[in-house]
Amino acid sequence: MNAMKLPLLTDAERATYEWQLWVDGFGEEGQRKLKASSVLISRCGGLGGLVAYELAAAGVGKLVLAHGGILK
Repeated sequence: MNAMKLPLLTDAERATYEWQLWVDGFGEEGQRKLKASSVLISRCGGLGGLVAYELAAAGVGKLVLAHGGILK
């Protein structure tokens, strides 16, 4: 990711993710890396759904959800 320009955080995003900006070694650069990242989650039924929720709450920029079955 060094060659890629990281997206800036808005004031609203800074306020939303303030709790993790204070984590040692993470900071704003870490949050900007999360915002620039994409994650594929396969099987969104049980555990996959919870993982998707947590990744979205953490600020991952793009989530791709794939599920072959029926969601309940």
